[in-house]
Amino acid sequence: MRRPVIGIIGNSYLINDQYPAHAAGEMNAQAVAEVSNALPLIVPSDPDMVCLDALMATCDGFLFTGGRPNVHPEEYGEEPTEAHGAFDRARDRVALPLIRACVARGQPIFGICRGFQEVNVAMGGSLHPEIRDLPGRDNHRMPPDGTLEEKFALRHKVTFSEGGVFHRLMGAPEVMTNTLHGQGIKVPGARIVIDGYAPDGTPEAIYIKDAPGFTLSVQWHPEWNAADDQVSRPLFEAFGEACSAWAAGALRKAG
Repeated sequence: MRRPVIGIIGNSYLINDQYPAHAAGEMNAQAVAEVSNALPLIVPSDPDMVCLDALMATCDGFLFTGGRPNVHPEEYGEEPTEAHGAFDRARDRVALPLIRACVARGQPIFGICRGFQEVNVAMGGSLHPEIRDLPGRDNHRMPPDGTLEEKFALRHKVTFSEGGVFHRLMGAPEVMTNTLHGQGIKVPGARIVIDGYAPDGTPEAIYIKDAPGFTLSVQWHPEWNAADDQVSRPLFEAFGEACSAWAAGALRKAG
């Protein structure tokens, strides 16, 4: 059987502040290829370049990655402020309807950081623009200085619901994770189940209740050291297995 194809939702960049490009982090593609045992395919985050139906027919699952721009607050009925930061409206117009379509048909999705937030917004939820400004919350942002190893270092625990989806997957009630985000869930969307929290109460692990397919999403960055990290590896393995199952089912239907 062929390896499943996993679409990695890209981000828009300017190379040398001049040349526009769509790209995704190498560590995302490496995690998909090596741990999910799938073919990574970077998807341009521009609705003028992609047809969702064709995209879903081409890919067996989708990885919604992190990115510097945030989901525009208009997507959850709020006005933008300086605290909301930069936006990528083209990615919003690809990611949000794609998430809803995949959830409806059971096609696997995996959300990371911004992708985690996209899943919540796609299901009707809202976001806090800046977690560290909330009373009693910690600063979850990426350290401004240091090596990549220092930026992606494990910084806090995530505690899972007893006997929940993440607890069973990890084989542990709590794990240590990195943290590199500014925003976070304010109001969970319809059917969003918060299955893991940071010590300060920030939601860190979610899935969609009664979804027919894989819908796990995390606020941290498991793509870092995914092959060797005992928290990251189970996530990408389970995602890959779900995409392989989808590919096998699609092939049987096609035959």
